[in-house]
Amino acid sequence: MPRFNNKEVAELFANIGDLLEIKGENRFKILAYRKAADNIAGLGQDLFNLWEAGQDLKKIEGIGQAIADKSAELFETGKLEFWEKLIAEVPESLVDVLNIPDVGPKLAKSMWQELGLTTVAEVKAAAQAGKLQTLPRMGAKSEARILASIEALERRDTGRVHLGIAWPLAMTVIATLEKLPEALKVEVAGSLRRMRETIGDLDFLVATEQPEPIMAAFKAMNDVQEVIAAGETKSSVRFRNGLQADLRCLEPSRWGTALQYFTGSQAHNVKVRELAQKKGYSLNEYALTRESDGEKLSFEQEADLYEFLGLAYIPPQLREDRGEIKAAQNKSLPELVQVGDIKGEVHCHSTWSDGAQSIEEMARAAMERGYEYLVITDHSQSLGIANGLTPERLRRQRQEIDDVQAKLPGIRLLQGTEMEIKADGSLDFSDEVLAELDFVVASVHTGLRQDRETLTKRMLAAINNPYVHLIGHPSGRLLTQREAGDFDMEAIMHAAAETGTALEINASPERLDLNDAHVRRAIELGVDLMINCDAHHAAGFENMRFGVATASRGWATAESIVNTLPWEKFAMRLKH
Repeated sequence: MPRFNNKEVAELFANIGDLLEIKGENRFKILAYRKAADNIAGLGQDLFNLWEAGQDLKKIEGIGQAIADKSAELFETGKLEFWEKLIAEVPESLVDVLNIPDVGPKLAKSMWQELGLTTVAEVKAAAQAGKLQTLPRMGAKSEARILASIEALERRDTGRVHLGIAWPLAMTVIATLEKLPEALKVEVAGSLRRMRETIGDLDFLVATEQPEPIMAAFKAMNDVQEVIAAGETKSSVRFRNGLQADLRCLEPSRWGTALQYFTGSQAHNVKVRELAQKKGYSLNEYALTRESDGEKLSFEQEADLYEFLGLAYIPPQLREDRGEIKAAQNKSLPELVQVGDIKGEVHCHSTWSDGAQSIEEMARAAMERGYEYLVITDHSQSLGIANGLTPERLRRQRQEIDDVQAKLPGIRLLQGTEMEIKADGSLDFSDEVLAELDFVVASVHTGLRQDRETLTKRMLAAINNPYVHLIGHPSGRLLTQREAGDFDMEAIMHAAAETGTALEINASPERLDLNDAHVRRAIELGVDLMINCDAHHAAGFENMRFGVATASRGWATAESIVNTLPWEKFAMRLKH
């Protein structure tokens, strides 16, 4: 029986939505496939396993009868007749064309039907030859932007994936290995343990006296597509999503030394080795070796190794050679923000715009996480693709928020908006409308290829508006998909510090925006920061771990993050 993981199913339904949009199908049908894709991608359980166990897939939010039937057909037969018919009408490769920034469904359809362009390579060649200018509303500047976007895509390291793909797979591996009685300790190492925003491959360590059954279980995992190498204490496999993973088994006495070494980064480890050399030792992945007589020292815990070298324990997120060694020597490392410090979410979406769940469902999910407050920030009117709200719909939404608040006194519900900062620099709502809201997030979603001066002016206009509390995902990037806009981030951060406008650390693994470097600079400048999931369904709240990790990599403490404040203090901050 064919087996498909959540990522593969979600990708298929997302591709169906894209091709249906190029075809010009009903907008609600397109949104249904996209919502199903989002919900399946964020599902905490394996959809195939649920189906195989006979569970009703329609009970999953965002999956109706049609999607459930298509999922069953896919799992039973390994293919989907609807998809086969669709790609017979619309070239499948147009999905890749849509990944080019500045190319939407209408333009992709025009390229295909007017010029016969169905691949990225064909679009690039046409742009180089000046042929795109023959299309309606396509000038030389637009053509140049598309060509630059394609070249940026080609430069991007396509072998890396974001945390939203790497983390669930790593947790599945760890859960599998931890069940084995021979596995005394199991941990992910490498860049994932440091929570870098993109991951090239996975590294796992297991402390054990009996490596054989552990190696066997690792190689036999369901999602393993290929065993690249197999040894007694080290094996490498490639998973179906393309990620390579290495597993090393070692004696428990070497655990701390090996975990420190394989966590990295390389630059951090160079500094650690230099400290060891000053003490007369050489350091490798398994031991400190005294150069005078060859005596070897191993450490069961990482903290013991750091202490031996005169350092406080350095959290993995900080191990990038950005001053953490000196801070550890001076015992001045920050007490990093933790997921448990977050008291509320101030950027999330409901079915009023492009969210998959109702206001009440989102509020209950936030309560389950122990949040004290939640702001509903559905999109504003000009973002039509996201079903943005007009002022009239905003006022009707207020009544629903009040009704839900009456049912759920255990959490404070606020009405906000994610207001578009439009391409001409104006804001999507008037000040009169904004004054009616409890909270305003301002974001850029369109026109991200504008020049630096224009983009920065747009952002500064929002920052200087007295009703704007927060700038959402400030750089506009989508990891592995779209580069950041060319904003003057230094000017933006200075303005935010001056006005008291907060900048967001968007926890969605596709964004992680601000990035860690910008987080650290914002803290230096005294900018208020907020970590939000930008959740479009209840499962999206689980992404908070990624936002907190990004904040930690930027040396953020709880005091740096505004939504670590309890409700009373947060409310006072809003009034201020």
